[in-house]
Amino acid sequence: MQLSTLPKTLPNRSPTEISSIAEPRGLRAGGGILPLRIEGLSFHRDGQALLEGVSCCLDHGRSTVVLGPNGAGKSLFLRLCHGLLAPSSGRIKWLGPAAVRAQAYQAMVFQRPVLLRRSVAANIDYALGIQGIDRAVRESRVTQALMMAGLKRLAGRYARTLSGGEQQRLALARAWAVDPEVLFLDEPTANLDPATTRAVEDVIRIFHNTGTKIIMTTHDLGQARRLADEVLFLHRGRLLAHAPAPDFFADPIHPDAKAFLKGDLLW
Repeated sequence: MQLSTLPKTLPNRSPTEISSIAEPRGLRAGGGILPLRIEGLSFHRDGQALLEGVSCCLDHGRSTVVLGPNGAGKSLFLRLCHGLLAPSSGRIKWLGPAAVRAQAYQAMVFQRPVLLRRSVAANIDYALGIQGIDRAVRESRVTQALMMAGLKRLAGRYARTLSGGEQQRLALARAWAVDPEVLFLDEPTANLDPATTRAVEDVIRIFHNTGTKIIMTTHDLGQARRLADEVLFLHRGRLLAHAPAPDFFADPIHPDAKAFLKGDLLW
């Protein structure tokens, strides 16, 4: 995904508003947490290895898309990296100067957004509040996040009455407001129609264009081609390929990756 590619399709967004969110923000001080080094990462449950011996290093600049068939361990990989689960063995190590406060520099958006029983704007304000953001600056941050996601006209709407795509954009706006260095996305457009998928992808591009590291899973190979700079391919809990996206899609080295791209069933 090229840094120069700016979205033009989100509703309720003027060219001036698009321009205002097109520059890296750098709201966090004191350095960051990247790169992320993963060494021998394994996760076992009930005697079964769901993830086994995964090692890789993820750094700034490139959007990382995690591919693989159902049950490959993609969502589990994201949850482990984000610290929602503890690995059975191996290490997840943030190497940047702010590593001791790693959780404050990352966010995760799930396939089914978790929204609070309050308005769209209040959902974003709450996230800023628990991050310790001063009330005096929260209003402008909420407004910026709503503009970024094309949701400004829905600021007062009860969040849980939004459509599926609007809810996903709200979850992304809430993440945007807290300015994560790393954003984990687990199947962010699953079950969305093409127009809504495009709107969500536009928001993802804004994150990328403004300096956030994207690490996401998807079953949509077209989406992976549109958004990925590099690909991790998982199968049966093992990392079989880690390559630049053009190389992976042109000629993946591992035969299971070739079969996956052809549409063959893997088990």
